[in-house]
Amino acid sequence: MRGAARVKSQLRARAITALDAGGSELLGATSSARVATLLGQGLDALDGYLARYLPQLILTAVATPLIVGVLLLADTTTGITVILTLPIIPVFMVLIGLSTRAVQQKQWRQLGVLAHGFLEVVQGLSTLMVFGRQHRQVDRIAEVTDDYRRRTMAILRLSFLSGFALELAASLSVALVAVSIGIRLIDGSLLLGLGLFVLILVPEAYLPLRQVGAQFHAASEGLAAAEDVLELLEREPASVASASLQPTASIGRSLPVSAETIATSDRSASSSSTDAGRTPPALELRGLAVRRGDRVVVDGLSGAWMPGTVLVVTGPSGAGKSSLLGAVLGFIAHDGEVLLDGAALHAEDRLGRIAWAGQRPDLTGGPLDAVVALGAPTIDHAQVTASLAWAGLDDVPRGTVLGAAGDGLSGGQAQRVALARAHYHAQQRDCRVVLLDEPTSALDAESERHVIAGLRALADEGRLVVVVTHRRSVMAAADERVVVEAVASAALEGAGR
Repeated sequence: MRGAARVKSQLRARAITALDAGGSELLGATSSARVATLLGQGLDALDGYLARYLPQLILTAVATPLIVGVLLLADTTTGITVILTLPIIPVFMVLIGLSTRAVQQKQWRQLGVLAHGFLEVVQGLSTLMVFGRQHRQVDRIAEVTDDYRRRTMAILRLSFLSGFALELAASLSVALVAVSIGIRLIDGSLLLGLGLFVLILVPEAYLPLRQVGAQFHAASEGLAAAEDVLELLEREPASVASASLQPTASIGRSLPVSAETIATSDRSASSSSTDAGRTPPALELRGLAVRRGDRVVVDGLSGAWMPGTVLVVTGPSGAGKSSLLGAVLGFIAHDGEVLLDGAALHAEDRLGRIAWAGQRPDLTGGPLDAVVALGAPTIDHAQVTASLAWAGLDDVPRGTVLGAAGDGLSGGQAQRVALARAHYHAQQRDCRVVLLDEPTSALDAESERHVIAGLRALADEGRLVVVVTHRRSVMAAADERVVVEAVASAALEGAGR
């Protein structure tokens, strides 16, 4: 049991480390309910595999050959009979195990669906009650629960059938030996004492194998959970992106430097740090590379961007844009250097110098001011008011108390609260770099125009504003653009301001 507890503890620790290293990208792709079920009930089910199945398997590997050897020495005929019939049980175990594995995996997936559905209902319960829809969700949970019950019964039915098959195979094998012993006792070729000894010992040769089969079924849920944990540890992005910077035609506005300078500069680490002469770049990347296992998400990205710039990162979905931002923030492990104001910082030191908002608002419950000032030691209510106005949230009453996960706000309002939170921290900590991932994806045209004007205002305060977006209106307002393409390159585009 100590070994099982140690293995489970190590798997949990590695899974949590993987989630932490994967950052918001991995957390966004993984259901909280699924993670809780996996690291809780799922890994606990490994007790059956580690504490019972594996010891029984080792016992079988040791005890069965010893018993067969004793039978061969005592009665060669019986020993040969046992050797010929013993393989029947492992064959049955393999066939039954293949069927059980598929059914068990479906049952484990259904448990994840049940946990995720229940979490969704709990999170949105207040909204459901406001609209009188809570009873329909009760029916939905009952339906999913009944499906899970039926899958569990199917596994139990299969387990009982497999147990019956193993017992039948063992019983027929013992009966065959008993008939052989009886015939030889009648014709006098076998002594009674030896016959009784062999007959008592034969069932013990089959017993370890039968118990291995029984323990395998008890451990099957834990094995399904362990496969999911290993998948989590080895997860890789679906697409590969190569990010290299190449000068191209200008867009929108003009850059603070001339078009000629852009055309002749490779934006490398050696030249970019001296572009401004006295002022270091707000953000500089030197050979930034993000990998998942053997696959490359971002490869060798180098460049430098000055304060007062709106930089847009764009490209097809899944190309690695969010991974790039996650690496800059320090959420995702990477190679290469990230410099802020000319200083190379470790991942854990960057967050205090970068204000950011992710794709999902990820709001907490509580008073609106506390949500906007999340993480600040004290709340500057005047700055909260300014940040809400910057995000275009004048229509939300200041005394609003949000429910769990921002319950009570529309999708667009929740997104703007997240933007206001980033603005608040940028002002409070005087962050020179602001990273925003799809900041206008849930906004209407008027709200989007307001936010775009706010981005320009942030840049005019002497900050570098980096925006991941697919919106043409946001791209048109950019000073520079990085286009990230799957299995291609990222192009830096400058424009006239």
